[in-house]
Amino acid sequence: MAKVTPMMQQYLQIKEQYDDCILFFRIGDFYEMFFDDAKIASRELELVLTGKDCGLEERAPMCGIPYHAADSYISKLIEKGHKVAICEQMEDPALAKGIVKRDIIKVITPGTVTDTNMLDEKRNNYIMCIYKNGEWYGISYCDISTGEFHASEFKHNGEQKVFDEIARLYPSEIIYNTQFKNNEKMLKRINDRFNISHSQYDDTYFEYNACIKKVNDQFKNIDKKMTLTSGICACGALLCYIEETQKTSLLHINTLNIYSADDFMVLDMATRRNLELTETIRTQSKKGSLLWIIDRTVTAMGARMMRRWVDEPLVHRESIEYRLDAVEELYNNVYVREFLREKLKGIYDIERLIGKIVYGNINARDLVSLKQSIASLPAIKECIAECKSSMLMNLKTGIDILDDVYDLIDKSITDNPPMSVKDGLIIKDGYNETIDKLRSASRDGKDWIAKLEEKEREVTGIKSLKVGYNKVFGYYIEITRSNLNLVPEDRYIRKQTLANSERYITPELKEMESTILGAEEKVVQLEYEVFCGIRDTISKQIERIQKTAYAISNLDVLCSLSTAALENDYVKPVFADNGSISIKDGRHPVVEKTLSGGMFVPNDTYLDNGKDRISIITGPNMAGKSTYMRQVALIVIMAQIGSFVPAKSAEIGIVDRIFTRIGASDDLSAGQSTFMVEMSEVAYILKNATSESLILLDEVGRGTSTFDGLSIAWAVVEYISDKSKIGAKTLFATHYHELTELEGRIEGIKNYRISVKEHGDDIIFLRKIVRGGADQSYGIQVAKLAGLPEEVIKKAKEIISKLESSDIIKIKSADDEAAVESSDEDYKQLDFFSFGGNDIINELRKIEVDNTTPMEALNILDRLVKKAKSKN
Repeated sequence: MAKVTPMMQQYLQIKEQYDDCILFFRIGDFYEMFFDDAKIASRELELVLTGKDCGLEERAPMCGIPYHAADSYISKLIEKGHKVAICEQMEDPALAKGIVKRDIIKVITPGTVTDTNMLDEKRNNYIMCIYKNGEWYGISYCDISTGEFHASEFKHNGEQKVFDEIARLYPSEIIYNTQFKNNEKMLKRINDRFNISHSQYDDTYFEYNACIKKVNDQFKNIDKKMTLTSGICACGALLCYIEETQKTSLLHINTLNIYSADDFMVLDMATRRNLELTETIRTQSKKGSLLWIIDRTVTAMGARMMRRWVDEPLVHRESIEYRLDAVEELYNNVYVREFLREKLKGIYDIERLIGKIVYGNINARDLVSLKQSIASLPAIKECIAECKSSMLMNLKTGIDILDDVYDLIDKSITDNPPMSVKDGLIIKDGYNETIDKLRSASRDGKDWIAKLEEKEREVTGIKSLKVGYNKVFGYYIEITRSNLNLVPEDRYIRKQTLANSERYITPELKEMESTILGAEEKVVQLEYEVFCGIRDTISKQIERIQKTAYAISNLDVLCSLSTAALENDYVKPVFADNGSISIKDGRHPVVEKTLSGGMFVPNDTYLDNGKDRISIITGPNMAGKSTYMRQVALIVIMAQIGSFVPAKSAEIGIVDRIFTRIGASDDLSAGQSTFMVEMSEVAYILKNATSESLILLDEVGRGTSTFDGLSIAWAVVEYISDKSKIGAKTLFATHYHELTELEGRIEGIKNYRISVKEHGDDIIFLRKIVRGGADQSYGIQVAKLAGLPEEVIKKAKEIISKLESSDIIKIKSADDEAAVESSDEDYKQLDFFSFGGNDIINELRKIEVDNTTPMEALNILDRLVKKAKSKN
């Protein structure tokens, strides 16, 4: 440290305190980065890496960016998971004695971004804190741009619940204590599944006594009898982290929302992905998801609220019907709905404007946007004044028309102010007497300058004479060289010589310059001070504004759901007390929109907790089994978020969790095969499902050999059907037609199939679900539809004919049937398909299905057929 220059010593001292950040060190009009920070920034931002003499033998690596362009560069670094510490000059360099004082004014991390240009306006940007204490997990999360703050804690199956919360919220950043960090398995799981910045936070910030004090100081709604111990530790630590990074008070973070995982339907990561609730599997885009269909919100606040509703289906009937009744009223009242939507379009993002007020980065244009938003509130409140549903009545009460805030902004801020609050022209005439006087002095001075120019032209006779101004010399009189003989040397003082002219000043001109420039400088500074006063006055009304913003967000979502219901011909669901799900002419909300001309084929569904618990669905690939199962799940989710549903009628028994095992994709990054992923997901379902859950299983067991796969599928169905173990409502799609034998043998199982019409060697998918099991898979016909060469199709037909003649596929002996009918639950399922020929079975078992090409499979089948014939 002693060897380096004084400025570099200052840099290193500050950097030592923020060693996990890229330090933006302000020098003049640039932010400079040095040493390793410079190397990282030059690589990530594609900047030229240079060097700076710093007192050491080698020059310090350096790169820099203009301070006015910093936002775009910071955004790129944040997107790549870096933290940025902003080090500003704390005094005017022209007035500083020695090294300019510098300090960190803000630390920007992925979860603490407040710049609206760096945020997606339609989704929250959460930072999460996790505190592990033995078997307990406390979590808290916050969107610091809006002030939303939540907390909970878990014990039973806590690790999985934390993982589910991460999947639900998808925070931009996670901080945690040492005990959580030591759970390497959990951290690896987070790294494998999510692209989230995460880091350990010092354990001292998680100390309970300090945390409870921090929470009590921050929030006004704390119940003194609250027993949320681990959750409080997570809250306190997160508040400390936000304060450390933002370097300001957190007035808008004023309400702590305590919740339980039991308040919402549990949807694990696989289910969210498979059902494409907010984004598609293939492109990760909103288009093609459930959210894309039902989101007709017109405000940014409403869009964020809609996403939260989709991510958090409710499980309490009263809460669901509270929303549904409001949607129904707006659905039936076209005038109210359309009037509200039109007025809501004029409302800006009030929640994030509040955040900008608190963080001190709001500008005059933002206040004008707030004023324009407030202008719509009286009409909105009056419009819903006569509504009858409880939710709309409560929202009306929650809307404060904020007329005092409107009047303050309207009287003080000009209608079209500049972007910067330090350039003047932001305060209206008549609002501040001193500002008016200074502006008058500036205007009068400029009028005097204009008159001086006209007067000097007349006195000197120089028609080209002009009075100019620049920042270096101030005001001057400029005369071309051809007129220099007319210059009155007794009054004009030469100031500057140019190629074609001379510039002069006069004592009178300099005196007026002092008046004008002094007034302009004073008025700009005073306007900024007055603006800050207005901002601080509004900040005292934050809770009122937040309450109104919350009501507007909910109102926007309700209008959106009623609009989507009308546009897409949805119906209001009703809720069954007996837990049954009865859907008439149900439709997939997304697929039906992608098919033209109303080509989607609706289907009925009936599931209950008794004789119709499990539906075994058979039928060929591409026939629509997966679409059917997904539509049932989506209809249930839509109903439980408070939306109308795509059906002729729907009676829904409230579901606590939805589980899915749909589709097959290798998790190569985690070193897991298709079959391993499939079995892991099935194991998770069997461990966590309850009798009130809805389970969707598609082709369980297909990732391994036929006999192993069928055995597993059979055992899974049997396990789910057992009321003493799970007894959940289940849709089970399979190609194992042998599973249809379970109907009538195990209580609660019914067979269904996808209708198919045969036309010669071709098939037509009718997309209709009917009772009964399919007797064949139509695999060769589907392969033909998929475009396999005719030669391959022909060969496949020959091979299957040989296999069928050998009775390998359809053999079912009397001994096997007796085994199935036995009261012994330990079924010998391999015997059920035995045909004698253990060497062939053993050879089949050794085949690696995932690594076998279609041609190799055909050759293997041909060889096995010949071997089987030779045994006869």
